Amino acid sequence: MDELISAAEQYPAKYWHQLDDGRIQCDLCPRDCKLHEGQRGACYVRGRVGDKMVLTTYGRSSGFCVDPIEKKPLNHFYPGSSILSFGTAGCNLACKFCQNWDISKARSFDKLVDQASPEDIAHCAVEQGCKSVAFTYNDPVIFAEYAMDVSDACHAKGIKTVAVTAGYIHAQPRHDFFAKMDAVNVDLKAFTDEFYVKQTGAHLQPVLDTLTYLKHETNVWFELTTLLIPGLNDSHAEISAMSAWIAKELGNDVPLHFSAFHPDYKMNDLPGTPLGTLKRSRKVAMDAGLKYVYTGNVHNPDGDTTFCPSCKSTLIERDWYQIKQYRLTPDGRCADCNTKITGCFEEYTGQFGRRHIPIRIGTR
Repeated sequence: MDELISAAEQYPAKYWHQLDDGRIQCDLCPRDCKLHEGQRGACYVRGRVGDKMVLTTYGRSSGFCVDPIEKKPLNHFYPGSSILSFGTAGCNLACKFCQNWDISKARSFDKLVDQASPEDIAHCAVEQGCKSVAFTYNDPVIFAEYAMDVSDACHAKGIKTVAVTAGYIHAQPRHDFFAKMDAVNVDLKAFTDEFYVKQTGAHLQPVLDTLTYLKHETNVWFELTTLLIPGLNDSHAEISAMSAWIAKELGNDVPLHFSAFHPDYKMNDLPGTPLGTLKRSRKVAMDAGLKYVYTGNVHNPDGDTTFCPSCKSTLIERDWYQIKQYRLTPDGRCADCNTKITGCFEEYTGQFGRRHIPIRIGTR
């Protein structure tokens, strides 16, 4: 039996049903956790109290920071703007290589140092001059009710919302959740089911289903990120197959980010990703027809920069999160050849830069 869920943690959750054997099943994600009284799901933040499902982290955060939008990473969603970022605790995947494991793998909620209502968060975003709010650090799918309420509060004040997610979610909550989001970065962790099963405890197909849903059934702006882990998901064949699938199923104008792995959590025995691997993977993806391919977690200005796919002019020159040159028109066209660049753009008035500013809001 899991630890007792206190009254303060018992926010009514959606997406569950009663089973004939007396258990209740969580219908949020493909894990389909089946719970007896007092048990928590694999994500640890959704649990059973009596004959209902509750969310134990509603209104509670592991901390707030103002970041550059490029850190999410999103390179085609109001470049240079700032974003108020926060997460809670727990995760519905079990990635052995998690880079935020102290939050996403938390089994104690002492990490949740801030309490903030959706209205508090929206007000703070306005006060800090942020264009958007990001649900990040751990997967917002598992605190969907909180994230959706925050989105409503933000939209009421003209603030955009962004989800950074692995996309591991069932059809009905997927529809409800992404209807509230303006932009998404989806972690496509690999392109084999074997990797997903062995390294994340999940499966590939539900993630692909989320991606095709975003492309064909929503107007949400989305970009992809793949963390390249030496020897596990960085082969030429896998990158080639993934890139071909993206081009065919999602279109060749979906931005793809290849990020460098560093040893962490349960994968301290592997080396970090060489810069050469990132450059090679970027070339493979571009050779497959993808127009916008980036590298991350390394110093590689060429891989940070947005180029015009038609005339090859430099449009947004970046060095890490610093924009050194911006040559897009307000409606997102190349200043040289007028080619339309896919994404969400407006008149460029400056940049937030590389800053990372912790913010205290709400109550402790």
